[in-house]
Amino acid sequence: MTAPFDTTAEGAAPSAGWYDRWSTGYDDQRRQLIPPFDAFYGTAVEVAALGRGGPARVLDLGAGTGLLSAAVADALPQAELVLLDEAPGMLEQARTRLADLGDRVTYALASMQDPWPAGDYDVVVSSLAIHHLDDDAKRALFRRVRERLRPGGVFVNAEQIAGPTPAVDALNVERWGAQIAAAGITPQQRAEADARMALDRPAPVEDQVRWLREAGFAEADCVFKQWRFAVYAGWRDAATLAVAA
Repeated sequence: MTAPFDTTAEGAAPSAGWYDRWSTGYDDQRRQLIPPFDAFYGTAVEVAALGRGGPARVLDLGAGTGLLSAAVADALPQAELVLLDEAPGMLEQARTRLADLGDRVTYALASMQDPWPAGDYDVVVSSLAIHHLDDDAKRALFRRVRERLRPGGVFVNAEQIAGPTPAVDALNVERWGAQIAAAGITPQQRAEADARMALDRPAPVEDQVRWLREAGFAEADCVFKQWRFAVYAGWRDAATLAVAA
C-alpha cells in the first residue's frame, strides 16, 4: 500500500490513490453502514433546497460517486452542479450515475484544498469527506466556503462526527456497531469499514457549528444527528432563513 497521506499538504487528507482503492463497490454497503441513511441524506437535500425553486449553482466538495449530488439534482431540477473530487475512480462512477443530466454537471479532479472551479455558488454541499481533514484545515475550508457563497447561499455537510467526550464517542461507536450488525454487516465487512475509517479525523458537531459562525456564517446549526452521523448547515445571511420560512 502506498503512503496514505500526501505529507506536502497542510492538514492532508488521504491520497487520491487511497480513495480509489475503495471506489469499486463503495456504494454497495452504504445503506447498511449508515443506519440513518434516508434521514441523513434526506435532511441534507432538504436544507440545500430550502427556499430554492429556480436556477442555482451547486458545488459538491469531495463528491465521491455522486450519491448526494444526484439527490440534490432531483430536488433542484434547474441547478447546475459542480462535482469536485481528487479520486479519478470515484468521479468515473459519478459520471455514470449522473450521465442523464448532461451539461448540467461539471466534474473537477481536485482535492478540497486545491483551487476550486471559478465563480461563486448558491449551495455548497459535502458528505462524508471533510472529516478527512484536520481541525485547522476544516476551519480554513469553512472560511473558503463562506467566501464563495452568493448572497442567500447555504453550506450543508452530512458528516461522520466525533463525540464531545471520549465516553460519548465510545457510546456512539458502540451503538453504530450494534446497528450495522443488526443490518447484516459481517465481522469481515466491519473490519474493512474500520480500516477505511482508520485515517479519519472527525470532530464534534458542536465544534464544527461554532467554526462555521467563526468563519462568518450568519446562522449555523446541527439539523440532524444520530450517534456517529450528523448534518449541519451554515447560512451566509440571516435573512435567508426568514425567506425560506
